[in-house]
Amino acid sequence: MYHIEEIKPPFAARIQLDVRQPIDQRVAAQLKADLVRHRVLVLPGQNLDHAAHVRFSRLFGPLDVYPVKRYVVPEYPEVLKISNIFEDGEPIGLYDGDDQEEWHTDYSWKEVMSRASLLYSAIAPAEGGDTIFADVTTAYDDLPEETKDRIKNLRAVHSMNHLVEQELQTNPHKKPLTQEEKDRAPDMEQPLVRVHPVTGRRSLLLGSMIISGVVGLGRKEGSALLDALHAHATKEKYLYRHRWSVGDLVIWDNDATMHTRTPCDSKRHHRLLYRTTVM
Repeated sequence: MYHIEEIKPPFAARIQLDVRQPIDQRVAAQLKADLVRHRVLVLPGQNLDHAAHVRFSRLFGPLDVYPVKRYVVPEYPEVLKISNIFEDGEPIGLYDGDDQEEWHTDYSWKEVMSRASLLYSAIAPAEGGDTIFADVTTAYDDLPEETKDRIKNLRAVHSMNHLVEQELQTNPHKKPLTQEEKDRAPDMEQPLVRVHPVTGRRSLLLGSMIISGVVGLGRKEGSALLDALHAHATKEKYLYRHRWSVGDLVIWDNDATMHTRTPCDSKRHHRLLYRTTVM
């Protein structure tokens, strides 16, 4: 059975569907259409192992492997572990610190960015660790025409190395990128305004920590512009905040949204999620 309910029309929707069961072409096509329409889909009450997670994710396209090997599931390298749980003094998955809030689009530092992400909750904290999504498509639509005209041809530098260098200042458990990891993730120029490959709609491509500058603008002018765009795109009317429960599977359109995580006290509240990334 496939049932959909809008959460914050037209942004974000909840779908009742057991994704462990075989998905026929009709339902797969409906899922893809609903993802494009609503940008964020919440599928609660799942009970996924890694094989089922990967199998379902492939309905949306080919999957990527996260470049930092220590964070992926060895038997399923398409599955990234995201966690604040520590074993032997080291986090068991990708961990950005308890307090870091970093607005981003997955793989914005790649020449070909991620099409979608599928995040599954295995351990949910009683407090904190929510994921907030921003509808940067509607946010772009609402910009003044003079702002749209100013930014239409501007490009920003998305730098994984810049991001990690900032994280090292506040997260003692973060490790610098190895030279191999730097080579696999060189700085990448991306447009401030992108065009959706399916709908043709425009949206803002921003990032609160990964952007090192705007091409052709001085640091002060570029920072002021980015700050203004970010403040606009993260107004409450453009946001959906997801409070995680065990078994939630959330899918989002990386061509039309950005997201962040809220603070979570790792000493009191554990979280473990598994993410697949559609290219």
